[in-house]
Parts: sequence; C-alpha cells; structure tokens
Amino acid sequence: MVTEGPIGERIRIYRRRRGLSQRELAELVGRSESWLSQVERQIRSVDRLSVLIDIARVLKTDVETLAGNRLAHAPNGQPDLNGLEEIRGALSAYPGLGLSEVPAGDLEEIERLTAEVHRRYQAADYGAAASILPSLITTSDAMVAEAAPAARRRALEVQNHVYVAAAKLVTKTGDGQLAWIAADRAVNAALQADTPTLGAAAAYQVACAFLKLDQVERAEQIAMTTAENFADDSPLGLSYQGALFLIGSVIAGRRSDRSEASDRLRRAQYLADALGHDGNYGWTAFGPTNVAIHRVSAAAELGDSRQAIDLAESIETSNMPDGLQSRRAQVHIDTAWAYSQHREDAAVVVNLMEAERVAPQALRYNVIVRELLREMLKRERRSATPGLRPLAKRAGVLH
Repeated sequence: MVTEGPIGERIRIYRRRRGLSQRELAELVGRSESWLSQVERQIRSVDRLSVLIDIARVLKTDVETLAGNRLAHAPNGQPDLNGLEEIRGALSAYPGLGLSEVPAGDLEEIERLTAEVHRRYQAADYGAAASILPSLITTSDAMVAEAAPAARRRALEVQNHVYVAAAKLVTKTGDGQLAWIAADRAVNAALQADTPTLGAAAAYQVACAFLKLDQVERAEQIAMTTAENFADDSPLGLSYQGALFLIGSVIAGRRSDRSEASDRLRRAQYLADALGHDGNYGWTAFGPTNVAIHRVSAAAELGDSRQAIDLAESIETSNMPDGLQSRRAQVHIDTAWAYSQHREDAAVVVNLMEAERVAPQALRYNVIVRELLREMLKRERRSATPGLRPLAKRAGVLH
C-alpha cells in the first residue's frame, strides 16, 4: 500500500514504529544522523534508490511505501541521457592495448571539440555535449597511444581536458561510477604529464564523482587535501583552488557542518577577491559571483531557507561570463529548494520556471528538482500552482 505524505515524514513514522532513534537508523544505513534529520524534516531528499532500499530493509517495509509511488518513479528515477551508453563504450576502448582501431585525431581538432563540450555543458546543453564525447574520447586515447615522445606531454594534457569534460557531464546526468572512471583517467593523464594544475582539475572531478556515489568522506578527503596542498597564484591556479574550496563547502553542508562550510566559503572568497573578477579559467566559472551562488547552495543544504532566499536576491548573475547558463539556473533551483522547505509551492514553481527559461535541461537532470516536483504533485492544489503539471511534464516527472 502506498501512503500519503512526503518521504521524510513516512520514514519518521516507520522509524518510530520500529523503535529506532535517528542515530540508530542512520548508522544501520551508513549515513549521518544529521542527514537523516534533514530527510525527516524535508530539508533534503533521499536522492538515491539504493539508500531508500536500505532504509526500507531496516524498517521492514517496502520501497513503494516509503517512496509514495511505484518503484519506477522512486528517487533516482532520472531519465537516461541519449549518448550515455556510447560514452560508456568509449571508456571501455583502450587503443594502447589493441582493443580499438580508431585512428588518432588531430590535436588542434580535439582541443576545439573539447572546448565545445565544455561550452555545451556550461550552457546545460547536455545532449549536444554527449553526442560529441564518444568519438572525442577514443580519438584522444589513440592520440596519446601513438604520440611520439616529444609530443606525449601535450597529448596527455589534452586527454586530461577530454576526461574532465566527460566526468563533468556524466556526474551531472547521474552515473557516479562512470563519472569516477572518467575522473580517474583525468588524474592519470595529469600525473603522466606532470602538470599539477591539471591534477587539481581532475581531483575536483574525482570529489564530485565520490559525492555522487554518496562516498562523502572520500570526496572531502581528496577535495580538501588537494586544495590545502595546491599553490599556484595564476588566474588558472586561483580558479582551480577556489573551485576545490567551493566543493568542500558543499560537502560540509551535506554533513550539516555550518562552521566548516562557512570557513571554506570564506577561503574561496579570498581567492575570488585575489582573482578580482568573474572568470571561467579552466572552465571553472570561478569568481565572486560563483562564490555567492555557492553561499545560497550551502544555506539551502543546511536548511537555512530564509537566508538562502535573501542571499539569492542580492546576486547579479549578469556579471558572469557569457554561456554560464547552468550556474545562472542554479540560483533559481536553490531558491526553489529554500521555498519548498516552507511549502511555499507557488514560489517554488516560479523559481523552477525561471531556471527552466535560463537552462531547460538543468531541470531534467537535477535530482533535487525532480524530487521537489514529485512532492508538490502529491499535495497539489491546481488553483494555487497552475504551472506545476506542465513543468513536471517538461522535466520528465509526469508522462
């Protein structure tokens, strides 16, 4: 039987029926007590089906009862990105081992296409980015395998850029394991090229992949160790180090550690001030405005919803370089999340519609957005939120 109410409320009811404290249940499913507290207070969602399955097992109920809908529509029911299987296949080809007969690509053309993937990703045009990546991966791999000694370092640096782009896209669209493989390849290329700045870029993607896999401690360790030990005061170096502190703030927010999240945001702000402007060095989108966007994200993650809303109102995203549509949309997504914590559904819909206007695909592949839409549909009052159902259909939540 499928019950009514949000997932967090159902988990709380069944946990109490089993006579478990929040700490006990959290330990049994390998999560923190603060995480479970946020779930039960509907500040955050259970965004992975595997976690929901574990909770259902401990509480001796079924997934459908906790999810409030059929298994096919449970959390993590994210649409597959066209081209994802082709990317998976490209990552399985190893030209140097004779597993692929793809000819090496021209270095300048690979660089041009890699830049195009990054541009498409930052514009939240994920489908277009995915269509380019498979052949780009195989040709860049072949280029490294066939490179003469004098050209090998440059080939490895370009290969690093390709794998960083692949890791970004796959992390965003939902496959953490595949993202980790791509990020690990980026790390290996940077190590072989002996280029620390590219190593920092790859480490950032490894942290993001671990976070996607719910391996929070490992994500935090690699992000913060790299950030603390990295020293490069060039615009590119400041941007990579700043980005690492920003992902560190996200991780601290995930652990409900306000003090650490604030400190990492402060350190990122220092680096943004040193940079002096909103840039996009190394495709990081790093600068003062992106730090401000992360402050909104951290506040929403920590459940400080009113603070998140106030911070969002003061952000001027037009200061950012052109093309950063995904970052611009994130402000509206986090604001929607903050309003949802007060069940102000009309304001949630308005902000999600604005995010959709800025970057349509950003909604379709965002786990938080999809969970917000599912929860609002369960308590829908059509006269109050007339745009909800059309929005949910466009996001792939309703069919």
